[in-house]
Amino acid sequence: VRLLGGRDCSLCIMSVNGKKVLHMDRNPYYGGESASITPLEDLYKRFKIPGAPPASMGRGRDWNVDLIPKFLMANGQLVKMLLFTEVTRYLDFKVTEGSFVYKGGKIYKVPSTEAEALASSLMGLFEKRRFRKFLVYVANFDENDPRTFEGIDPKKTSMREVYKKFDLGQDVIDFTGHALALYRTDDYLDQPCCETINRIKLYSESLARYGKSPYLYPLYGLGELPQGFARLSAIYGGTYMLNKPIEEIIMQNGKVIGVKSEGEIARCKQLICDPSYVKDRVEKVGQVIRVICILSHPIKNTNDANSCQIIIPQNQVNRKSDIYVCMISSAHNVAAQGKYIAIASTTVETKEPEKEIRPALELLEPIEQKFVSISDLLVPKDLGTESQIFISRTYDATTHFETTCDDIKDIYKRMMGSEFDFEEMKRKKNDIYGED
Repeated sequence: VRLLGGRDCSLCIMSVNGKKVLHMDRNPYYGGESASITPLEDLYKRFKIPGAPPASMGRGRDWNVDLIPKFLMANGQLVKMLLFTEVTRYLDFKVTEGSFVYKGGKIYKVPSTEAEALASSLMGLFEKRRFRKFLVYVANFDENDPRTFEGIDPKKTSMREVYKKFDLGQDVIDFTGHALALYRTDDYLDQPCCETINRIKLYSESLARYGKSPYLYPLYGLGELPQGFARLSAIYGGTYMLNKPIEEIIMQNGKVIGVKSEGEIARCKQLICDPSYVKDRVEKVGQVIRVICILSHPIKNTNDANSCQIIIPQNQVNRKSDIYVCMISSAHNVAAQGKYIAIASTTVETKEPEKEIRPALELLEPIEQKFVSISDLLVPKDLGTESQIFISRTYDATTHFETTCDDIKDIYKRMMGSEFDFEEMKRKKNDIYGED
């Protein structure tokens, strides 16, 4: 199997799985649209900002700026994939210092312990008791054990009904659905509650691992992830070629048989790529606006955190989808000393996206330099069964990797014809390469 572009994790999994992998990338760096840009001068050029960065920005080489902001859930799918593929040997992570939620024009820390929940000004006293009861229910819930259901049918009862059962108010529903279950819209309210309960469990379990927040972030930026996957893929026989322009995807009888680059043809039976390589095979389903902001101060009301996430639930700003802010700093080796990088993102809903993201930018003032991008959300038009071309989706506005991992598992299923199973993968890896 030879693969082009696409999610680096999926092709690393294919390498570990014994497939023969060739990775070609038109860019001179790893990671495509999820790269970290260094030095800072390159970021200015990329966004067509005139002139060089001012001296106050420090050395250009001290910067590694993510184009797409994401954190890893400590107990989430990507961490499991990193552990399974052993990419963790190439990476160092730091726990994000806090998760915050926006309510009535202010930001509040999302309670990370029972003591914090009781002290939080997000809720009144009686609300706190009801919320605690709800969290105890979620912690004990097991979809395979009906004794834990307490009259709720996880496959039929809607989440709206569950909130009603525990008598939770609108503000608590907002932060539970958006800051704990990490939904971008309120569509989940009328769907069966099982997935939402499991999402809240994932948040709690991720939080339990490190205490401060459920999120991790790699030192030197997210660009380290594709590099780590590339190194591991190479160990398992994968070949990487950067700076390779793609001239043509060669088809025969409706199936991919190769990729042409600089006059040479690399033959293949299957191909993974991102939408930018096959514009005729994808369709636009929306847009995302992202604003990278360089600050000389931590974000106000975050207790001077050197990293954090802020979620602005859509209800709070009369929107259909949430606004996210990811903030990291020199503590993560991604910025010059004393500098902070905050990236705001949301799904575009109107013809004035910069106006839509303003509530997030107001939390960050004063901003030293802004870099604005608006990207199309592209999805494949078909599953790739006929053509054997498997296309990833573009990255969404969320600040975590859970939806990206769903996409990787979906590509795996379309290619291999079976569900992605961590335990099965481990067995296959041991069969092919022996126990470590």
